Amino acid sequence: MSKADRPVIVTGGASGIGAAIVERLSNAGHPVANFDLNAPDPVDITDYAAVDAAISAFEDSNGPLYGLVNNAGWDVARPFVDTDPELWRKVIDINLTGPLNVTHLALHRLVAAGRGRVISIASDAGRVGSSGEAVYSACKGGIIALMKTLAREHARQGLTFNTICPGPTDTPLLESFDPGGGLREALQRAIPMRRLATPQDFPGLVEFFLSDDAEFITGQTISVSGGLSMHG
Repeated sequence: MSKADRPVIVTGGASGIGAAIVERLSNAGHPVANFDLNAPDPVDITDYAAVDAAISAFEDSNGPLYGLVNNAGWDVARPFVDTDPELWRKVIDINLTGPLNVTHLALHRLVAAGRGRVISIASDAGRVGSSGEAVYSACKGGIIALMKTLAREHARQGLTFNTICPGPTDTPLLESFDPGGGLREALQRAIPMRRLATPQDFPGLVEFFLSDDAEFITGQTISVSGGLSMHG
């Protein structure tokens, strides 16, 4: 099966890691939809009905869905004690409810097709915690658990589910946390490879998980952090 016959949806593909993934998969020959409020055809992943309609429209033009990359995310850095339920709802809507919506709606199509891959971009914050990101970390931990659970539930149906956990990455989200640059410098010193990740460090792994070479890999969580976090 050619990549042209493997349509993929990427959420949050308008900037950062998501944009790099969209570019890589498009250049490789996959039909790609970018579900992002900042994309030319905006899709609000927190709106279940809107996601359903967008997936149907994408399939009408490109054939049955093959892959989903849950990448969209958002946060603000703030100690948990200084947050409030309004902020929690926004963080949870974007980082957990949105991926649940897209995954649930995609999954029905993938099960019917008897094939498919789901890759979620979570965060090392969901594995080891991150100061100032309590609710975000909780959401990302939930995404990791979701992928493992779905990997078990659908292991015999030709579907795989895996998670990529970025460590500190040079994206607009990090810039919003660190306008003075002090955090960036501290992280660079702490990372064994002595640099932050860039958006280009992730698309190759996504493309691998979508490939035939990864057909026997499911339920796995891989950190891309320059050695800052190591799990065995």
